Amino acid sequence: MTEDIGDISRELERARSALDLAQRRLQLTLDAAGASCGWEWDIVEKTLVADARFAAITHQDPVALADGVSTNHFFAAIHPDDLKRVKLAVAGILAGAETFSKEYRLLRSDGGYRWVHASGRAVLDSDDRPVKFVGMLVDITDQKRASEELRIAQFAGGIGTFEYIVGYGTIAVSEKFCRLFGLHTTKVLPVRTLNDLIHPDDEPIIDLSNPDGVQSQSSTEFRVRRADDGEERWLARRGEYVDDIKTNGRRYMGVIFDITDAKHTQERLREANQALSEIARESLRERNRVWKNSRDLLVVIGTDGMFRDVNPAWAEILGHSSEEVIGRNVIDFVWADDRDQVQRELRKAIDNTHTDLEMRLTHSDGTARIISWMTSREADRVYAYGRDVTAEKRQKQVLEETEAQLRQSQKMEAVGQLTGGIAHDFNNMLTGVIGGLSVIKRRVAANRLDDLDKFIDAATLSAHRAAALTHRLLAFSRRQSLDRQPVDLKHLVGSMEDLFRRTLGEDVEMLVNIPPDSWKAMTDANQLESAVLNLVINARDAMPNGGKLTIEATNVVVSQADLVQGETLQPGNYAVLAVSDTGFGMSQATIDKAFEPFFTTKPIGQGTGLGLSMIYGFVQQSGGHVRIHSQVGVGTTIKLYLPASLEDVVAKTAAAEREVVPPRGEGETVLVVEDDDSVRMLVVDVLKELGYRVIEAGDGAHALPVIEGKARIDLLISDVGLPGLNGRQLAEIAIAARPALKVLFITGYAAAAASRADFLAPGMEMITKPFAIDDLAHKVREILTAPR
Repeated sequence: MTEDIGDISRELERARSALDLAQRRLQLTLDAAGASCGWEWDIVEKTLVADARFAAITHQDPVALADGVSTNHFFAAIHPDDLKRVKLAVAGILAGAETFSKEYRLLRSDGGYRWVHASGRAVLDSDDRPVKFVGMLVDITDQKRASEELRIAQFAGGIGTFEYIVGYGTIAVSEKFCRLFGLHTTKVLPVRTLNDLIHPDDEPIIDLSNPDGVQSQSSTEFRVRRADDGEERWLARRGEYVDDIKTNGRRYMGVIFDITDAKHTQERLREANQALSEIARESLRERNRVWKNSRDLLVVIGTDGMFRDVNPAWAEILGHSSEEVIGRNVIDFVWADDRDQVQRELRKAIDNTHTDLEMRLTHSDGTARIISWMTSREADRVYAYGRDVTAEKRQKQVLEETEAQLRQSQKMEAVGQLTGGIAHDFNNMLTGVIGGLSVIKRRVAANRLDDLDKFIDAATLSAHRAAALTHRLLAFSRRQSLDRQPVDLKHLVGSMEDLFRRTLGEDVEMLVNIPPDSWKAMTDANQLESAVLNLVINARDAMPNGGKLTIEATNVVVSQADLVQGETLQPGNYAVLAVSDTGFGMSQATIDKAFEPFFTTKPIGQGTGLGLSMIYGFVQQSGGHVRIHSQVGVGTTIKLYLPASLEDVVAKTAAAEREVVPPRGEGETVLVVEDDDSVRMLVVDVLKELGYRVIEAGDGAHALPVIEGKARIDLLISDVGLPGLNGRQLAEIAIAARPALKVLFITGYAAAAASRADFLAPGMEMITKPFAIDDLAHKVREILTAPR
């Protein structure tokens, strides 16, 4: 409402400014009217004689005008729209009129025209007949223009003008004036007509009860009932007296304008102010009730840190009466150990508009109370609301201690479950290995060499199962050694498609949708193959009666807004491989436990429960994340988010190119450093059989003298997890002493070697335990023959 009044006031002010400007220009034009010229018209000769200024105004020839031009020649210079009026005036002169006064337009030689005012009087002969007319010609073009601007300003600004000659019963008015009263446009109106339209309780526009008296010159507001539509409107009048030099009288001149909208706005504002006043009074009463009855602390503090006022709750919560607190410094009640910190916090509350802080205050009984404050500063006062959270803090502490104990209990339960599961599976596998070897040993001792192959195969199968279980454990713990390379998902899934179809059977329809423009995934190809195979098997088991399995890949750009709280996923580009089924689906409780070690929904003996946990650990170690989307009775989708790589991929076919027979050495010297006697014996024996010269050491301390000696060494084979100097440190010392030396690491578990790309330097390779003898032979030969 206040804005409406401001807008109306600004519009009126602009209109008044335009009106004042137009009036000033009109006055300047009138003042400049002295630039007049003389003329003389000979009625008998019908010629016009004028001075040079007349010629300049009309663009006539000054010489011809000085000699006299014919009346018809002068008529030709008059604007066609004004010619008739001028000729009628001339006819009046010829008929005996003694004066002449007329405004008309004179054409100029440049195509334009000028407004002029011609006035004159007759020169009579002895018979009192007019024979000549002499007079003045004034250029009033600027005056006319100013008058038009004044009219436009009045109309555009909604301002009507009036002029009242004291003592008369009429008033001269403008077009806009008439419209404001709802009257037909005219130039003169009876004062009584206007006064009859004004509300009887309001002041008339002209008080005719004393027409010679002084009318009000201040701004006056009054209501009118418009003559045309009967609508009541509010108008405002402003006027002042001016002396009329010509009539030696006085004129009352002024303006009126419509203020109805402003009046309505003022009324609405008045009503709103009344309502706000009542609200303010009620708010004050409410504030007093809250202040007295609040169970929390309400205080007013000065910027000097002194209490200005406190509510009665202070006595209930802290045991101090209001009289004991008001006038004292806040620090006086702060717990002694916290005063330095609270000084800084209090400074923040004084310097900032809003602050949240927590402090310990001293109770009258000497104990501490923890108060959580919310403060708001206004001018030199800080208003604070404090809540006693002592009991909540104690409960929270107890809860945290209980949660810590629960987490520890859960950890121990998980460890027990983990070790129990590992022990169960390893006992089964070791039984196959130990039992098979025992049978072989007894038969060899008894010289019964027939049928040994089946016992050897059984022991080997059990050992491979143990190795696979170890890999799953390392994947879950994210400590396996990954060979991260750009992997073409389309090529990888395509190479496994036949295996998938044989695994799924005829009842499951498989759909593979991997676009050619799919991004490469930066990960370990072998581990990814194992993960996808696990997901396919899980999907098959979830669809015992058949269904549809879909493997698809998409390119995804993850922004900060896409991240889910609790995920380790970082913003970036990801190649997403999704495996979907139409099987049983998972409940939310199952999804929450899906990645836990040894958790499985399969019957005992049909799954170790390490499948999803292994996949989760492998993807996390690759720098990605796994998301599960599932609904009971509808199906499950598991998405692997793997860091994207835009590098070109060259399919590796090294395995196909390997020779069946392990490659032999050519007498090269190999230093083998391994702290496990059985593993060291096996590696040394194999290398010697392949034609290598072997030097062995049980740890880094025994290997250093050999490295620092002068004996030839072509290759260093070292376990990563050595006691004392680890394998990586030993390799750095060896390469510093022998820059051309090549290194092959053997690892089963090494946290630092989890990413081969980060762990290995040029000239270094890695092989993971357990490994086949043929794989070791090929890796050694590959390293020795490769260029440095």
